[in-house]
Amino acid sequence: MDMRLFAAGILLAAGFSAPAEARIICTIVADAASDEVILEKGDCESRVTPASTFKVPLAVMGYDSGFLEDAGEPVLPFMKGDPDWGGDAWRQPATPKRWMEFSIVWYSQRITAFLGYEQLRDYADAFGYGNADMAGDPGKDNGLERAWIASSLKISPREQVAFLKKLVNHELPVSADAMDRAMEILERRDLADGWRAQGKTGMAYPRKADGNFDYARPWGWYVGWARRDDRTVVFARLIQDEKRQEPRTSLRARDSILKELPGLLATE
Repeated sequence: MDMRLFAAGILLAAGFSAPAEARIICTIVADAASDEVILEKGDCESRVTPASTFKVPLAVMGYDSGFLEDAGEPVLPFMKGDPDWGGDAWRQPATPKRWMEFSIVWYSQRITAFLGYEQLRDYADAFGYGNADMAGDPGKDNGLERAWIASSLKISPREQVAFLKKLVNHELPVSADAMDRAMEILERRDLADGWRAQGKTGMAYPRKADGNFDYARPWGWYVGWARRDDRTVVFARLIQDEKRQEPRTSLRARDSILKELPGLLATE
């Protein structure tokens, strides 16, 4: 029996049997060196907010523009009025590595403020990153603060994978050094069968018809790539909760896809 097909069958069955309080919107896994899609299940075409997965292209922009220097520089201070809903970890001085590790929103805002609206939009457009709409909430002129957080910027799982493929293959229209430094600061996880993954979580709440956030139904992303020997695959998983629960939606998206990947990629 082809073990990869067997593993894919298990993964599909898991998707169908997901508990009612959470659903897998999309799982997509693709070979980075070819056009082969190893698995695509669910609605992988509809766009939603990228939330903190936007930190991946933003890191590339930050290094390419010169605002970010390396994993440790610049060190930026927390300032009064900065978002601090991430707790004490967000109230400490932050480096690029710490920004990515703790997913610090105000550090993202320092980068976007440096870039400005036009450069931010032009980078997103050049990267083919979703709808590249950095305008923010209608009429609020807040794109530099939150375009990527349940606002104007939207991306599909397919588009996430297309962007990641260009990143790992050094095909984005920026310096190779900028891509390498951006990839360097992403979380690493050792998986079964010799695979090693890197990626980024993201979580945000959809808006209700009245414009308020629906805190019971958050989206959770995990996007990234996995390498073993000379092979690289890129992937995205998007889930949505139907009721508020722990651990966070994005962490469950991360942990579930990373657990399933080695079996899916088994060749014998």
